[in-house]
Amino acid sequence: MTILVTGATGNVGGNVVDQLVQRGADVRALVRDPAKADFPAGVEIVKGDMLDVDSLRQAFSGVSSLFLLNAVVPDEFTQALIALNLAREAGIERIVYLSVIHSDVYVNVPHFAGKFGVERMIEAMGMNATILRPAYYIDNEVTIKDVVTGYGIYPMPIGRKGLAMVDARDVGEVAAIELVRREQSPTPLPLNRINLVGPDTLTGPDVAAIWSEVLGREIAYPGEDFAGFEQNLRQAMPSWMALDMRVMAERFVSDGMVPEDGDVERLTTMLGRPLLSYRDFAAQIAG
Repeated sequence: MTILVTGATGNVGGNVVDQLVQRGADVRALVRDPAKADFPAGVEIVKGDMLDVDSLRQAFSGVSSLFLLNAVVPDEFTQALIALNLAREAGIERIVYLSVIHSDVYVNVPHFAGKFGVERMIEAMGMNATILRPAYYIDNEVTIKDVVTGYGIYPMPIGRKGLAMVDARDVGEVAAIELVRREQSPTPLPLNRINLVGPDTLTGPDVAAIWSEVLGREIAYPGEDFAGFEQNLRQAMPSWMALDMRVMAERFVSDGMVPEDGDVERLTTMLGRPLLSYRDFAAQIAG
């Protein structure tokens, strides 16, 4: 049968597609613009939009398992509920949904709250799903390289309680493992949740120290200026998204993003290898 991947051209979705292909799965990728799609041979490409009901119905036809990834957009919550209702209509009983860690804690952060609402629907409707809850993506940090190297500071206001940053490649591989596990089960498997974290829980000063070591010169962590952080983000994204990111950073500082006991060990066992680290990422992009 066929596994449908939404968000397939993004960083996480692309990793999911690659990992599924490596495992011999029949993969269908939902994209808005097929001309921009670049997938391994054998991947079926279907054009669609998360708010276009007819295109989703066509994409879901003949699908046995669904990987649901919704981008951070103003109508993310609506998109997810539409997709899940149509998946239910199509008889899809094997789902992996990409949520976010501590979605039930960061209740005032718009995209966290939306994902928690989707989790609640999945559970209340009795849907058979794995809910993946990734921490902050290491990959987001590629955007701050020039600030680190040019100004000698680590600019992300992540605080001192620590974030268990996760690499998107680990997220994609765990997602593929869960999709294949559900796909190969003779009966739909019950709901489960998996926190996706990195091997280290890092504070702002910790990350600055890693950059100092990688670059061979002092990199400072200047602390938290949330107003300045929001203003800087508004140069690259809409005001609603900049505020969303600011509020998220405020929760980084007040609550942290710390894994639960056993999370790292569980993921290491699933992958059969160590989790990818921030230090390795920094060394890679610095080079």
